[in-house]
Amino acid sequence: MVGASRIETPLLKVPYESLKRAAKDRKAVVDDASRVLSDLASEGGVDLEKMSRDQRVQALDKLVVRLQGIKRKLNEISKTEQECAHKCHVRLHHLVELGEPGEDQVVAWNLERFDTILVDHMLRTGCHNSAYCLAKASNIEDLVDDHIFLSARKVVEGLRHHDCTEALAWCAANQVKLRKNKSKLEFKLHVQVFMEHVRQGCMLDAIAYAKKHLAQWAPLYMQELQRAVAALAFRDTTTCPRYQELFDDSQWDQVINLFHADLFKLNSLTPESLLTIHLQAGLSALKTPQSYEPGCSGEDPLYLPVFQKLAEGLPFAKYDRSKLVCSMTREVMNEENPPKVLPNGYVYSQAAIDRLKDSSGKITCPKTGDVCDESDVRRVFVM
Repeated sequence: MVGASRIETPLLKVPYESLKRAAKDRKAVVDDASRVLSDLASEGGVDLEKMSRDQRVQALDKLVVRLQGIKRKLNEISKTEQECAHKCHVRLHHLVELGEPGEDQVVAWNLERFDTILVDHMLRTGCHNSAYCLAKASNIEDLVDDHIFLSARKVVEGLRHHDCTEALAWCAANQVKLRKNKSKLEFKLHVQVFMEHVRQGCMLDAIAYAKKHLAQWAPLYMQELQRAVAALAFRDTTTCPRYQELFDDSQWDQVINLFHADLFKLNSLTPESLLTIHLQAGLSALKTPQSYEPGCSGEDPLYLPVFQKLAEGLPFAKYDRSKLVCSMTREVMNEENPPKVLPNGYVYSQAAIDRLKDSSGKITCPKTGDVCDESDVRRVFVM
C-alpha cells in the first residue's frame, strides 16, 4: 500500500484537507455561538429587565434567528465532515485492495486505476458531463473530486466572458491561503477589470478603480502596475506591441490558467492531470534519438508524427544497458533465447524460429512471406 499511496497522493490528501477545513469552520461557528451566549450572560449584554415587552420579544427573536443560523451552519459542516470522512474511508480501502502490482500484473493493476485517471483529466478539461457519466458507470464516484471542478465552473465561465466577479469572490473566500502561497491571481484580476474600463473608453472609472484596487499592489508588482496604468494613453487599436498585448484576449487565457494553478494547489491536486503525467513518463521512457531517424522501426511508437508531437520538450530516455525483444514473441533475446537472422535480414528469437518452422524444416518470414531453409538461418552476435 505504501507504493500505491505515494502514486495516489491527491486521492488521499484532497478529502483529508477538506476535513481539516471543515473542522476549522466548525470551530469558528462554535466560537461565534459562545460569544452570543457570553454576551447574553454578561453585564454588558442585553438587559431584558429594562426593556418593554415588545422590545424583549424583538431582542429574543433576533437571538433565536442568530442561533438558528449557527445551527444551520453546524448542520452543513457536519454533512461536509461526514462526506469527507466517508471518502477517506473508501479511498483507503481502495488502496488496500489495490495493493502493490505483481511483476506479471502491472497492466491489470493500472487498468483498475485508468478510469479514475481518465475522469480526472476530463474534469480538468471541462468535460464535466462525460466525467460524471464515466464515474457513475465505473462506480468510482467516491474516488473522484468533481465538487472542486464544479464549484470552479462559474469562475471559469465568467472569465471566458471577461467577467471577474465570481473570480474575485473566490479570491476573497480563499484570501488567507492565497496570500500564504504568494498568489498573483487577485492582482491580475484587478488588472483585467482595469483594462476593460480602458478598452471601453471609461478613463475616469479606470483611474478610480486603479486607486481603489491596484495601488495597494504597488510594492509587489510595481513594473506591471506602471505598464497597466500607462495603457490609459492607448486604445485597444494600438500597434505598440508592449501595450497591444495588454488588450489581447490571450490575457484572459493566462488568468484562467493562473486560476486553475491556484485551485489545484489549494486543493492538494497535481498541477497537471494524472493522465498527462503518466503519458509524459511513458513517452520519455520510449523517446530515443533513433525515433526521429528516417529508418526508425515501425514498431517504435515515437515513429508516428502524433506521438512525436506529444513528446516535444520531453527528455530522451537514458539506458545504461540495451536489450533486444523479439517482434513476434515479445520475449527478450538473450543467451538462452538467442537472436537469429533470416537471409532477408529480419531478426527473430530462437523461440520464434521454432514456431515458424514447419515439418519439412522450411521457415516463412511473417513480415515478407519469404521462405528459407533452417540451415540458412544464422545466429546474431551483438557487440
